[in-house]
Amino acid sequence: MSQMAALGLALFCVCLTAAAQVLLKMGMSSPAIQQAMSGGIRAVYWLALTSPLIWGGMLCFGASAGLWLLVLGKLEVSMAYPLISLGVVLTTLAGIFILGEAVSIYKVLGVALVIAGVLVLSLKN
Repeated sequence: MSQMAALGLALFCVCLTAAAQVLLKMGMSSPAIQQAMSGGIRAVYWLALTSPLIWGGMLCFGASAGLWLLVLGKLEVSMAYPLISLGVVLTTLAGIFILGEAVSIYKVLGVALVIAGVLVLSLKN
């Protein structure tokens, strides 16, 4: 695998992780689970274990972790790991555009700072 392919795979892993977060949030936000959260934890676990959204989120996490091993086999960890922080950017954007979460100046500033940090870390000496 070339270094460019490994970078592409790393970005795919970041996308999978962001998708996992959105699916898990959607699953845990279902009315049945929200109602069960006021009761016992056993009911919450049972409902979570039977939720297709939560299973989808866990599958995305597992696939991302497995593929990430290939990324680490090719890229220096100091190059690969900062890319994970782009997950914060994608998850924030997904929260706004998919889940309807509020936009604030703090979210915009935080996303901009994360992007700037990744860019600085990717500069070659």
